[in-house]
Amino acid sequence: MTSITSYINNNKDRFVNELIELLKIPSISADTAYKQDVLKTADAVKASLERAGCDHVEICETDGYPIVYGEKLIDESLPTVLVYGHYDVQPPDPLELWTSPPFEPVIKATDLHPDGAIFARGACDDKGQMYMHVKAMEYMTSENQLPCNVKFMIEGEEEVGSENLADFVANNKEKLTNDIILISDTGMIAKYVPSITTGLRGLSYVEVEVTGPNRDLHSGLYGGAVANPINVLNKMIASLHDENNHITIPGFYDKVEDLSAEERAEMAKAPFSLDDYKSALDIDAVYGEKGYTTNERNSIRPTLDVNGIWGGYTGEGAKTVIASKAYAKISMRLVPHQEWHEITELFKSHFESIAPKGVRVKVTPHHGGQGYVTPIDTVGYKAASKAYEQTFGKTPIPQRSGGSIPIVSLFEQELGSKTILMGFGLDSDAIHSPNEHFGVWNYLKGIETIPWFYKYFTEMNS
Repeated sequence: MTSITSYINNNKDRFVNELIELLKIPSISADTAYKQDVLKTADAVKASLERAGCDHVEICETDGYPIVYGEKLIDESLPTVLVYGHYDVQPPDPLELWTSPPFEPVIKATDLHPDGAIFARGACDDKGQMYMHVKAMEYMTSENQLPCNVKFMIEGEEEVGSENLADFVANNKEKLTNDIILISDTGMIAKYVPSITTGLRGLSYVEVEVTGPNRDLHSGLYGGAVANPINVLNKMIASLHDENNHITIPGFYDKVEDLSAEERAEMAKAPFSLDDYKSALDIDAVYGEKGYTTNERNSIRPTLDVNGIWGGYTGEGAKTVIASKAYAKISMRLVPHQEWHEITELFKSHFESIAPKGVRVKVTPHHGGQGYVTPIDTVGYKAASKAYEQTFGKTPIPQRSGGSIPIVSLFEQELGSKTILMGFGLDSDAIHSPNEHFGVWNYLKGIETIPWFYKYFTEMNS
């Protein structure tokens, strides 16, 4: 398989240009105005899998956006790898903070990527990382290096909670039968420090609405006499954390696992500079739950954050008004053993209970998912580790991530399969933020590393 490097060198311009064309399509699943663009992207993914050598590719309709399924089955006695990814992207707002249009991809050099990074929405999450697998497949089929069976399941609703994926998986268990699931929707510790994500946090996402008077009121005539929903909402949200940044919802921590001192010591071995972290974010101090380090706060501890808040007049100039309603979107990142439906109900009950008289509160759950921890003694993990060793020249570090991929626990529940998370993104890639980007080096390194996983996984299962 040593020809992989020459194959990439001979085709890297085409690989990059193909990804750029995919990134030009604004496949924003959260906004129905982009429905045709999302569907167009599904067609583009289908065509790319066909060109990469899949013998069968189809667009599988759901009640929402379709799932692209592809396969190349060479021998039923060989293991089967199921690749999961998503072709939808986050909304690009706020647009004014982008240094280049989010759907007009450009390659720009940065301090971390002197050889260039692709700036576009979806560059890293997840079009770029998903497309690494398509190009790795192309190499393996064109060079007769495919050692086992491969299936692809690329969906278009991950950024809105994978609302229809559960039904698709439950109704297509035979089609999706596999020995291991491979996902690249996570990152590495650093550009030259490979890591394998072994844990993901779960998620509960809700929207809250606080209603006061039956209409907007003049703040001079009514101010101080009726409850202001915006003031009330802010006080309610502020009360969700105590002075130690501990979440105050009763029962919230009941199932949270406290890691041992030994496990925390192993986590602390990962390279990390607090000064560099603060500098990269342009902050002078970190913030979070007392008693835990920054890396622990964003991986093994649950959180509660306001993702958006609005109400009243926000236009230019002044308007003296007490709004009738105020709103907020709130996400809770959960650790393994916290059941997201249960946490959602705990939040709802608590938030309603702390509302003062004079307002009405409505809590609307949006979506969520379970956390996940994968063991490091499986054949899949060992094969991934050897693959990174082959291309990076060093053993990858197991790392728990603060992010959420709710479908990972669903896959294990429905398909009985473990998942290996081979991410090649970096924390600095600004996913979900303005100026999202993906290093060209990282993109090509992923294409180089993935075929080695197939080789070692097949050998270890023989």
